[in-house]
Amino acid sequence: MIIRRYIFLEILRPMALVCLVLVVIFASFSSAAYLADAAHGLLSGRAVLQLTALKTLIGLEALLPTAFYLAVIIGLGRLYHDSEMTALAASGFSEFQVLKTTAILALGVAILVAALTLHVRPWAYHTIYETEARSLAELDLDKLEGGRFYRLGNTDYVLFAARVDRDENRLHDVFFRSTPARDSTQIIRARQAYLSRTEAGQPAMVFLDGFGYSLADGTQQDLTLRFKTLTLPLEGFAHEGVGYKRKALPLARLAQSEHSGDLAEYQWRLSMPVATLILGLLAVPLSRSRPRHGRFARLFAALLVYALYYNLLTLAKTWLDQGKVAPLPGLWWAHVIPALLLLALLLQPYVRLRRTGRRPETAIPSSGTTAS
Repeated sequence: MIIRRYIFLEILRPMALVCLVLVVIFASFSSAAYLADAAHGLLSGRAVLQLTALKTLIGLEALLPTAFYLAVIIGLGRLYHDSEMTALAASGFSEFQVLKTTAILALGVAILVAALTLHVRPWAYHTIYETEARSLAELDLDKLEGGRFYRLGNTDYVLFAARVDRDENRLHDVFFRSTPARDSTQIIRARQAYLSRTEAGQPAMVFLDGFGYSLADGTQQDLTLRFKTLTLPLEGFAHEGVGYKRKALPLARLAQSEHSGDLAEYQWRLSMPVATLILGLLAVPLSRSRPRHGRFARLFAALLVYALYYNLLTLAKTWLDQGKVAPLPGLWWAHVIPALLLLALLLQPYVRLRRTGRRPETAIPSSGTTAS
């Protein structure tokens, strides 16, 4: 249908532009953090590019629904501003038809978001964790500064040295922490440390004169190791040190877990396509405006609704992660409030028409004039 195709274009054009702007902004902020690590020798230039690309790919699961939501507001807002929505209503293409047309696009975007959050997200996070863990093998001690804690990317590895001897390329008074599993922590405290290689040629960090601690969650016995020399192969550690990362787990494994954090990640992935649909449909009544009131007259209200919705989802995920709410309702209650708002906004014109005594089929909701 020509009208439906016309509305598609009015939404897709601003969506492409908004998405491009959001991606550029998101990639810029992501790269800034990695560039700081690269400046301290924690990451290579190639790793920075790879990690930024992966982070941006993950961010698309939130950027696409946002871009689509704003595009509907902008696209339909222009139609209201230029009285084209009035002309469409006069020709029999009601707001309900506009809603159905937008729902088709919203469904397509939701399917794309589902592919990103259910499949691309765990793969990208696993690649990020591996890359950041592998960066341990490429540490440039000469760029480290004494008296600072360094968290190696998004890994759980923390490195501290009170002093850096650049002549001997050694670290003094060293603290190193890792979390190889969800319920255990390993800590190394050493007088000195330096980079070396094993007999097999693998990069390794050698700790001198210190203690190693393996701390369990209480169900197992803690272990303490006193050593003169401890060699930690970094290459093998990079592959095995990714450990238990719920963001990198496949959906099926998360679904079988009873841990609250795993359930929060599981429901978050399922929530993103649902949020895409609700946001896309919410944008239709939120874009209503009277002619000549400005193309962006409702943009502030739309941004406020979006912020409240996103904060509700984040709050629900935090509560589920901390065990403050049961798996049911879990995150789902955060979708109910926007869904009820959507229903109220859709029924608003018909409630107004009943009060004024006009017939809904002949009235034109939210527009002040008729087509000439």
